Amino acid sequence: MIDLRPVAYVIGRILVVLAILMVAPAILDWRGGDPNGFAIAKSALITGFVGVALSLATQNGLGGALDVRQAYLLTAAIWTVLPAFGALPFWLGAPGLSYADAMFEAVSGFTTTGATVIAGLDTLPVGMNLWRGMMNWLGGLGIAFIAMIFLPLMRVGGMQFFRTEGFDTFGKALPRATDIARQLLYIYTGLTVIVVSTYSALGLPPIGAVVMGFSTVSTGGFAPYDTSFSGFQGLPEYFGAFFMYASSLPYIRYVQMVNGDPRPMWHDPQARAYTVWLLLAVAMVAGWRVLTSDMGVEPAFREALFNLTSIMSSTGLASGSFAGWGGFMLVVAFALGVIGACSGSSAAGLSVFRVQVALAVLRRQMRQIMQPSAVDPVKYAGRTVEEDVILALVMFISSFILILGAFSVVLTLLGVDTESALFAIWTTLGNVGFGFGPMVLRTGTFIDFPQGAIVIMTVAMILGRLGLLAILVLLLPSFWRR
Repeated sequence: MIDLRPVAYVIGRILVVLAILMVAPAILDWRGGDPNGFAIAKSALITGFVGVALSLATQNGLGGALDVRQAYLLTAAIWTVLPAFGALPFWLGAPGLSYADAMFEAVSGFTTTGATVIAGLDTLPVGMNLWRGMMNWLGGLGIAFIAMIFLPLMRVGGMQFFRTEGFDTFGKALPRATDIARQLLYIYTGLTVIVVSTYSALGLPPIGAVVMGFSTVSTGGFAPYDTSFSGFQGLPEYFGAFFMYASSLPYIRYVQMVNGDPRPMWHDPQARAYTVWLLLAVAMVAGWRVLTSDMGVEPAFREALFNLTSIMSSTGLASGSFAGWGGFMLVVAFALGVIGACSGSSAAGLSVFRVQVALAVLRRQMRQIMQPSAVDPVKYAGRTVEEDVILALVMFISSFILILGAFSVVLTLLGVDTESALFAIWTTLGNVGFGFGPMVLRTGTFIDFPQGAIVIMTVAMILGRLGLLAILVLLLPSFWRR
């Protein structure tokens, strides 16, 4: 049996930190004379009490590093237990959501999806909008740690390929992982300061600069305005696109740059492919828009650049009239959202790395049709990709496609139209946050979706954030019997 005490202890400690962080938005609302501050404070007390009780009850279970099964449980618990408490302010205070909707909002925040069920963000208490941004920022930071340290060791969707670069946290290499995590925190915080300062200098109001700075760096997508980024067209869109792109590159490359070696970033085949594919998509969509409408070249390029970067980086901020372009844009946007950005970042989707390896496997299979006896290993970045990595990758991609189709069908059975259902699962499973379809068009949110669909989409966000297999493996009886 698995010893759950170390996992419960870590979760308890994290809940205590979460409760302390809730104090900031509570104070902000109190100082503004908004009674919503009491609702956030009540949420903080509940969260803190449970966190302290859990920590005290399980502290006798400490005494060693986590094993792999405990790591699976911990990663799953982080994105299920934390949103359960992060949802309390939305349930107990403004906007007074049902708990299912509040859980959707919190899961969307912590998984850095950016989809929302709240209409009237402009009139939401300032503290509540700050809490939404904080959830994004905390989720992005947590995902960075998980992506760099835990997932390669858990062999999730081919991520074991990166184990040689990383961080054997379950044993004597732990100090090395701790050093890397500390450097990552400095990088993440420093980038956040730069983005928030830049947005402020470009004219965004304080709450807008902070919340959208948090959501940009975390590729989270929450905004304190119903129009998302549309109120800040022009130069802010170019900076926003650049920051979203920079935030969806592999974090390990930034750690290497800080340690004096910028070459891995420039030579990373994943980062290069991400850049090329994104720019190619922007050029095609902007060109198509110019040819099929009276829109000028610069605004078409700017809107395509900002929104497609937002989609491929799985950020979810939106600007201008892009959501209504339709046609060719929807096809390109759907493809980019499925692909996603780089493995080892807070971006989601399949990831450029997995798509690259899948294409390499496809090319090998085509060559073997012509030369069946040839020895033809799959190569990536000059290294041979082992067959177990390929198998994990194929399972991941297959699971992603199957869940995308199955969940979309379930949503249609719950009364959601086909287009809205497909893009709702696309945006939640891929943690994209960008909404398309008739049911989203009216408000730009998912407020019109039935409660059953909200629950399904919440599950999809968690599955997408944890790489599917990290959750699905918990359903195997053999996992619990070992």
